[in-house]
Amino acid sequence: MSDVDGPWLVVGLGNPGPQYAGNRHNVGFLVADLLAGRLGGRFKAHKARAQVVEGRLGAPGPGSRRVVVAKPMSYMNLSGGPVSALRDFYKVPAERVVAVHDELDIDFGVLRLKLGGGDNGHNGLKSITKAMGPGYHRVRFGIGRPPGRMDVAAFVLKDFSAAERKELDYFVDRAADAVECLVEEGLERAQSTYNG
Repeated sequence: MSDVDGPWLVVGLGNPGPQYAGNRHNVGFLVADLLAGRLGGRFKAHKARAQVVEGRLGAPGPGSRRVVVAKPMSYMNLSGGPVSALRDFYKVPAERVVAVHDELDIDFGVLRLKLGGGDNGHNGLKSITKAMGPGYHRVRFGIGRPPGRMDVAAFVLKDFSAAERKELDYFVDRAADAVECLVEEGLERAQSTYNG
């Protein structure tokens, strides 16, 4: 399996703008930034209202994969427009689209990879599923539930706590590794290695 299968589209979900940069809801952007660094590229504006970087993941040779890493520049709840436009532009089938996103129902730092399924109340996924159906991969990055009675919307739009930030780089790195494993070796291998 080489380029005849075309590229993968890896989308980190988040909200654009410096005021959101450290938010729990923006962990997808953090993973996308790390992957862009691994590709050795810089994000460039794309007409699909997204920032993209293109490159190859994996060891040089026939096993490496062409990948487009993207950050939608719409707000989270409008992610579907840019994602489906990029999918059409790069001619990527839904099963080679990977959405990296925060997940409330999983403990902080725990990863779960899956193909298809519901949106579990996540507005970014809801928008993508509405735009192109549910048949894409998800890399779910656990952020845990809000403490006490804190509103969920307020929680996801808050920055990671000081304690979480101590471990955040490690978990973001692990999430990027999981994306690479998914793209290069397939879902089952990635799940057995990275699912918490």
